[in-house]
Amino acid sequence: MWVKFMDVPDGYAASTWWELFNTEAVSVRIVPPLEVGAMTDPRELWVPDGKTHVAREVLNKI
Repeated sequence: MWVKFMDVPDGYAASTWWELFNTEAVSVRIVPPLEVGAMTDPRELWVPDGKTHVAREVLNKI
């Protein structure tokens, strides 16, 4: 099961977070807006339910 972990302001920030979390072995799904949009539209980052504590630790390290 996947849970919403954080909102990001655009697709560029989402790809940056995706790279960071993947480096730390945390899977991330980037959920775009429902309507077709540009990279400047906000995104949501979702992580597996069992990895939320790892994702929080990555954020604490920053």
